[in-house]
Amino acid sequence: MESATSEEPFSEKAYGFDLYYNDEPRKLVPCTWSKNYGIGLYGRIGLQCYNLQKGTNLKFKRLEKHSTKDTSFFSLYITLEATDPATGSVCSFQTQFGDAGRRLSLGARITWFTLASRIKQIWDKPLDVNHDWDESTVHEFYKGPIPKWFSDEALERDSKKYYVVPESELHDNDWLQLLMEVAFFSKADRCLDAYLPLQLNKVVVETLEDYTTDAREKLKADNGIFYIRYKCCTDPSSVTLSGYPHLSTTLAGDHLAVVRKTVDGKPEHMSLEVSLTRKQEKE
Repeated sequence: MESATSEEPFSEKAYGFDLYYNDEPRKLVPCTWSKNYGIGLYGRIGLQCYNLQKGTNLKFKRLEKHSTKDTSFFSLYITLEATDPATGSVCSFQTQFGDAGRRLSLGARITWFTLASRIKQIWDKPLDVNHDWDESTVHEFYKGPIPKWFSDEALERDSKKYYVVPESELHDNDWLQLLMEVAFFSKADRCLDAYLPLQLNKVVVETLEDYTTDAREKLKADNGIFYIRYKCCTDPSSVTLSGYPHLSTTLAGDHLAVVRKTVDGKPEHMSLEVSLTRKQEKE
């Protein structure tokens, strides 16, 4: 039976995004317009994946709805609203987020996958979602344990492989700001329920990919390792942190993070891994 409250028939809705998996009778995923910080972060990662691959500049506006599904790892199907600053138009955007958790052998606190990232398709087109990440296609250089940090000797010896982001480009770059936020979320053991003020101080990108005309192209490399130095500019006794007393003394101040970004060659796919902190390595 079709839904009396929906403009689209069930046959033209997407499982996960519009319909719950494994529910009989089929049920719609309701619009909740949630302000959940973590789910919003996962959605913004999918949006940036789309921007990087399509050369667009869509901006996150708000969450619309989401549903979950457990497969080989935890999956979230997220629908959000995004805006195009150039035109002021608003679109419905869908992204599938996968969480593979910790990978201690790789020194990764979080391993996240974007497995779908697209503007919601019109009803008469089939929804093609490739749920499988193909690790075999990732270059060997980006496999194995995440580097602890780069060395000045390596930077000097192989300068073509590295790009030191000028300070003037740090603060208006949505991609770098998002990577910093992801790194901080990982450092906080994913306990944050709101954004905290962060300051990006230095970024070095390591990638085997060369650039065509400008070294800044390395920021958008398909595969790369981002060495990030940043600061959490907040009072350790702030209300936001009060619910997590074990974190309050470690979040404020200066931090280092290593984030590895890879793709498997499939459209709409991207992986982000964030290194364990020294404290997390001992836990």
